Amino acid sequence: MGSEKKIILVTGGSGLVGQAIKQAKQQDPRENETFIFLSSKDGDLKDPAATQRIFERYKPTHVIHLAAMVGGLFNNMKHNLDFLRNNILINDNVLQNSYKLGVKKVVSCLSTCIFPDQTTYPIDETMIHNGPPHSSNFGYSYAKRLIDVQNHAYHQQHGCHFTAVIPTNVFGAYDNFNLEDGHVIPGLIHKAYIAKKEGKPLVVYGSGKPLRQFIYSIDLAKLFLFVLREYEEIDPIILSVDESSEVSIGEVAQIVADAFQLEHGIVLDSTKADGQYKKTASNKKLRGYLPDFQFMPLKDAIERTVQWFNLNYNIARK
Repeated sequence: MGSEKKIILVTGGSGLVGQAIKQAKQQDPRENETFIFLSSKDGDLKDPAATQRIFERYKPTHVIHLAAMVGGLFNNMKHNLDFLRNNILINDNVLQNSYKLGVKKVVSCLSTCIFPDQTTYPIDETMIHNGPPHSSNFGYSYAKRLIDVQNHAYHQQHGCHFTAVIPTNVFGAYDNFNLEDGHVIPGLIHKAYIAKKEGKPLVVYGSGKPLRQFIYSIDLAKLFLFVLREYEEIDPIILSVDESSEVSIGEVAQIVADAFQLEHGIVLDSTKADGQYKKTASNKKLRGYLPDFQFMPLKDAIERTVQWFNLNYNIARK
């Protein structure tokens, strides 16, 4: 398998994770691998004919499937049907064309937000279908869960090697830094950028106490390449930092404030809601494969992301 030519099609290749995979593959290149990074300009993956044209044009042997309709909490709550339908269409077109064209392996990207709302911690890979997801984004969550169902069905009926990864909270360069719809770290970075300019403190919504596991996009990309090259299971694998690396939102905000050298520090606005207190995920399965993998320390990774945002403010998604 080592030397045969691989044509690796990356859907959603212009986003946070796609850009990180671009960088990670340059750090660990393989002569037999050719990567093709798709963006929405290459065609609408909701359209079966457009998807088929893309697959027939590039004839991939492998697919990393990142493309999805995504949005923040507010957007999800208002449009659960759109998130359900559009993601089902995208996923079905990508997986069916992969099957029809004899793609050897597909690695799709799920999300820890798809797990049951009522669950025990830490969450592991066996719990995905143990109960309904959180009601705020049930459309997105069920569409993503169906990828796991499809992977097993394609394997059972056709012998396809389709699998999936489940990352925890990803951040890094090329993230969505939108103040309304962005996630925790990019949102804090954008807010801190404005606070620095205005000579004000960074205002953090909530008590700062909720705990999260954050993974730097470059670390995630390295793990994606491991899954693509080495991981043989159909069952998904959680890609996360260790449980001991869980960190509070308050601590993260302080690291961001320090990276910007904010003179007025941070202020917690406890009138705002906190959201879930924790969503701890277990990376025991990953550690079974890669016991020595070293994650970049959070402080260093946030500093690099802040540096990127400062340098690329004009082109950053916000």
